[in-house]
Amino acid sequence: MIGLVDCNNFYASCERVFRPDWEGRPVAVLSNNDGCVIARSNEAKELVEMGAPAFKIPPAARRELILVSSNYTLYGDMSRRVTATLREFTPDVEIYSIDESFLGFEGFSVEQLEDHCQRLRYIVRRNTGIPVSVGLSTSRTLAKVANKLAKKIPAYEGVCLLQPDTDITRQILEDIPVTDLWGVSGRLGQRLAQMGIVTAWELREADPKRIRARFSVVQERLVYELRGIDCIDTDDYGEPKKNIMTSRSFGRLTSDPHEVRAAIRAHAARGAEKLRKQSSVARAIQVHLKTNRHREDLAQYHPALVVQLPHLSNDTRVIVGAAQAALARIWRDDYRYMKAGVMMLDLVDQATQQHDIFDSPESDAERERSAKASAVMDELNRKMGRGTVRLGGTKGKADWKLKAELLTQRYTTRWDELPVAHLK
Repeated sequence: MIGLVDCNNFYASCERVFRPDWEGRPVAVLSNNDGCVIARSNEAKELVEMGAPAFKIPPAARRELILVSSNYTLYGDMSRRVTATLREFTPDVEIYSIDESFLGFEGFSVEQLEDHCQRLRYIVRRNTGIPVSVGLSTSRTLAKVANKLAKKIPAYEGVCLLQPDTDITRQILEDIPVTDLWGVSGRLGQRLAQMGIVTAWELREADPKRIRARFSVVQERLVYELRGIDCIDTDDYGEPKKNIMTSRSFGRLTSDPHEVRAAIRAHAARGAEKLRKQSSVARAIQVHLKTNRHREDLAQYHPALVVQLPHLSNDTRVIVGAAQAALARIWRDDYRYMKAGVMMLDLVDQATQQHDIFDSPESDAERERSAKASAVMDELNRKMGRGTVRLGGTKGKADWKLKAELLTQRYTTRWDELPVAHLK
């Protein structure tokens, strides 16, 4: 069985952990430079839309809302704490985003699993203050579906288990539009609709080979996933407009900092390229490392650090620089690493992004030059092969400081002062 653990209203929940008096009150988190709403508690969803510019929030709603600046140092550390608690329930934890992780429950009986996950929810809430929901099934895609049900339907009490071949699962998939599935964009949904495939169940019953011929091997695997066969890796695709993951195993264990640094640089550059391909920009990135959990003879270390970008960006130089800085903060010499990765977080459509009103004409000109340079790099890599043109490195330190007038306290520990034992 595979579980998907998703933190409920994560950013708002992080803020509430240290302000219990905000429980039950509408909390909204603002983007870089306090520009627009990027996260809301359930109560805030009735008062303000996602993406609403802060200055356009009606006075009546503003009086009720608790508005805070985004605090990625806090969110990243709380994410690490949640992940550390999840590892107490299974050694097989795969971080998918800052607020989601896939868990492997090999060897657990189905009869015991729901109680086990209810216990997991209780311990995570007790240890971190963060409420989570758990979706369970035999594939990642069905676990995603189950997680949405666990969140929306109170009767599940936060844990939903979907067996692939039951009447209940069929009824659920018949009610789900295919565009609500993991990795199915609106454009792909339109093409599927032209084939008469509108619901998740219709895609499940489609001929996999026909789907592969019309689309790709990833969509073929999605058909099998809906049948309960686990065959999609989290690297195959990220959810559009939410996150983009780029990570790979090294093929062998390594403790060479130059090798890991080169891998992080390549993953960050590839992530930036993917952002540009789907016309998105990111607010933050997460860098993570992973040792081999199956090597019990070796010390284990699974750090992940979230870094806020100076501004919404898909610029390779900005993203690679941030990734390398994050790696320097989490790097420890005495471990042999199996995998490294970089995740683009909180994606926004590039066409609708808001620029800082304090930007100078020089800032606009620099952005234009960067966009042109990135376009040339992408075109050369398309024509001559991926990685032909790449960024060799970065230097210097950004001399910027974000506007964050509503920033809450950090309530967390600096990575460069945190003992290694606490990060395992």
